[in-house]
Order: sequence, then C-alpha cells, then structure tokens
Amino acid sequence: MHKSNKSIAGYHMLMLLSAVDYKFSPEEEKVILEYLSEEFPFRLNLDNELDVIASLQPSDWKDHFEFHARCFYDDSTPAEREEFRAFAKKLIKADQDVSRVEHQYYTMMKTIWKMDQ
Repeated sequence: MHKSNKSIAGYHMLMLLSAVDYKFSPEEEKVILEYLSEEFPFRLNLDNELDVIASLQPSDWKDHFEFHARCFYDDSTPAEREEFRAFAKKLIKADQDVSRVEHQYYTMMKTIWKMDQ
C-alpha cells in the first residue's frame, strides 16, 4: 500500500467508518460530502480511491483503516486531527445509531493518534 496524503487518508477512513456497520445512510453521505468539499475545493476524481475501498474484503477493513489513520497522523497537525475527529464523530452519529464496531474504529483512530480518551 502506498502512503496517502492527509486528505485522501481521511476519505478512506470516513468511507470505512460508514461501511463497518454494513449500513450507509444518506446522513453519512452528507458528512462525507462536507469533508470532501472542505478538503478538496477543486474538482477531484476519487474513482481510483473508491475502487480500492470497494475491492476490500471486510476482513481487510481494520488494517486498511489503521494504515490510513497512520498516514493521516504523519501528515497532519494536532488541530487537523481534532477537526477530523469531529468529522468522524459526526459521521458515526449521523444515522442516530452508533454501532459497537463504529465506536471501536473511532476509538482505534484516537488511540493511533494518541488523543486523550
């Protein structure tokens, strides 16, 4: 896997957070679109990134998420990580139901980023 920049890594992480409970709600899509509009003010083709994510088996999601959490960490400031944490929290709460696995991934991200629990 090739190292991703912060914005691409964030996209992968949000897409996986939206998938881990096997439900993708319109509210989650809105949060991802909001992230994309903030991170990519210019038009960007993310088809290749989406193909990579779509080709993952559920058994690969955790490793992929951890890899991109590390990429994001390496390429971000504490303030940027805090801003992304808020996006991730908004995403997992978007459908009014935070599943156990969504919470696990969110906590995993915070652990990798050495954020206070």
